[in-house]
Amino acid sequence: MPLAPDVAAMLAAMNDAVPMHEQNPEEARAGYRLLNVDLRGPEHLIGIGSVTDTVIAGLPARVYRPEGSGPFPTVAFLHGGGYVIGDLDTHDGLCRRLARDCAAVVVAADYPLAPEHPFPEPVQACVEFVRSVHADRGSYGGSDVVAVAGDSAGGNLSAIVAQELRTLPLAAQLLIYPAVDAGADHPSLTENARGYGLELDTMIWFVQHYAGDLGRIDADDTRLAPIRGDVTGVAPALVVTAQYDPLRDEGRAYAEKLRAAGVPVEYVNYPDQIHGFATVDHLVPSSRAATEDLVARFAALLGSAAGA
Repeated sequence: MPLAPDVAAMLAAMNDAVPMHEQNPEEARAGYRLLNVDLRGPEHLIGIGSVTDTVIAGLPARVYRPEGSGPFPTVAFLHGGGYVIGDLDTHDGLCRRLARDCAAVVVAADYPLAPEHPFPEPVQACVEFVRSVHADRGSYGGSDVVAVAGDSAGGNLSAIVAQELRTLPLAAQLLIYPAVDAGADHPSLTENARGYGLELDTMIWFVQHYAGDLGRIDADDTRLAPIRGDVTGVAPALVVTAQYDPLRDEGRAYAEKLRAAGVPVEYVNYPDQIHGFATVDHLVPSSRAATEDLVARFAALLGSAAGA
């Protein structure tokens, strides 16, 4: 299927922007906020029961509560942005949608970013964050259903957390176009290396800021590449990819690894979308439709966990 016309139009409008890998982290963060925060008007705000800023496990955090009295599932959310960009505001729209459409309390972390806080500090912070959310689940959603969710780098961190905390247990994991196979050479890295928003050079820029020179990182370190880890007994998963995404094939490979280990997994690839579609729903109708679909699928997974 060809790229959705409205996605192609958005990419064309961004043609004159300085590539992220030619910027410094502060410039890249400002550009990301422009796209995902400044261009999100009041008409795009998804209404929910309440939104509260707090601190959890030493991290700034935001709690999104749906309408109603519950009990609800609790979803610990870890935002994307290549470990370098992104924050609570850039993913506010997605967290609101998850809270409303999944009837879940979403607890989002503002974890420390590279290069100021390089690997493995974000990993350690996210593991402790989700551990704390799980321990206090009675004060969030109120049920025993606790899940982890994240997109891109947040998908990487969520997959790692699901492995590290498999004995809690977690009830579900949502991995949206996750980066799970550092140092691998999948066909989609070549097919989608240029022209689809997330450029291969930008991916390299992210990794260099986060973990150092590509030639020196340990690609077998499961805290970088969770696809190298033991996935036996991890939470049931929804793994989401986009056809025009360099990360497409590693997301699919991770879903296959989960399935081979006996983990219940649903894998869905959106054939006309690009990396990052779930946070540009305010700009691109086809991306909004894909995001609504994946959130509905995750709501079904949470419902299955609640009924188990």
